[in-house]
Amino acid sequence: MIYELLYPLHTVFSSFNVFRYITFRTIFASITALLICLVVGPWLIRKLQSLQIGQQIREDGPQSHLVKKGTPTMGGVLIILAVVSSTLLWANLSVDYIWLILLVTVGYGLIGFIDDYRKLTSHSAKGISGKTRLAAEIAIALFVSTIIYFKPGFNSQVAIPFFKTVLPNLGWGYILLATFIIVGTANAVNLTDGLDGLAIGPATICFATYVLFAYFAGNVKVASYLQIPYVPGAGELAVFCGALVGAALGFLWFNAYPAEVFMGDVGSLSLGGALGTMAIITKQEILLAIVGGVFVLETFSVIFQVGYFKITQGKRIFRMAPLHHHFELKGWAEPKVIVRFWIISILLALMAMSTLKLR
Repeated sequence: MIYELLYPLHTVFSSFNVFRYITFRTIFASITALLICLVVGPWLIRKLQSLQIGQQIREDGPQSHLVKKGTPTMGGVLIILAVVSSTLLWANLSVDYIWLILLVTVGYGLIGFIDDYRKLTSHSAKGISGKTRLAAEIAIALFVSTIIYFKPGFNSQVAIPFFKTVLPNLGWGYILLATFIIVGTANAVNLTDGLDGLAIGPATICFATYVLFAYFAGNVKVASYLQIPYVPGAGELAVFCGALVGAALGFLWFNAYPAEVFMGDVGSLSLGGALGTMAIITKQEILLAIVGGVFVLETFSVIFQVGYFKITQGKRIFRMAPLHHHFELKGWAEPKVIVRFWIISILLALMAMSTLKLR
């Protein structure tokens, strides 16, 4: 909105020419989202407390988590509010990709909101049925993936890290891959959201990394130099990522251990859905497995735990899944688990960025 209103005036006021730079608007989108969270956050927490919107704790989870019961949840609403507001203020709204990623963010946030609401009204850790939630997630992801696939200038090739000439074209199959990535990432972030600040930290690092990927993919010269797919208009998504980084840092202000508020499914699903969509649009689909490696590890820990439990009729690989609970039960203090997972996320992000030259 600011871009739409002020940039056209650059012919009169030359200083307004600065609004055409994606880097400038990305920085201020981040600052704006951060300030929105810091200003609105205290009021939202008080509101959630007054409405008695408190976290429900899994009965089969670590006993140390029982003290968290009643902590305000659904704080992800704050993230969505900050991201959407900041993006609308600073992004070039004529770029279709902006509206598509906002659709996924809000759509998945709505699914999470309904799930959280059902948990609160039923006074249990179970929300809407898994099949219903998954069907809604697939519907949104399939719709967005189809639009992206048919967008002029977008191709269905998949970039393989480390191999610049290996670009398999999946054709219609790309829609299924994109749907899987969006839905899978959303649920992977949701599984990771189990400790104070555990999910929001790696998410911040992932979106900070995709700020660069979006900018590179949207710049024809840089994309050519790095030998990555050029996606016209993708650079504008750097503004969205900047807004999300700012919102995530603002939310972390209140979510850091010991948390004053939890994001709930409304936050984790929207973050994951947006991250998966970013990977699709920027043509860094496979690289997401490295950037978001913490989310991948958490997901596979659950898959392996459940599979091994069924095959061996009761035996376990980990003391408890997802993986962060395993380390808790080994005696690691919660802050230590959180910070070490953040460190791993930073290392994985650096590794992912290094692949841009190792081709």
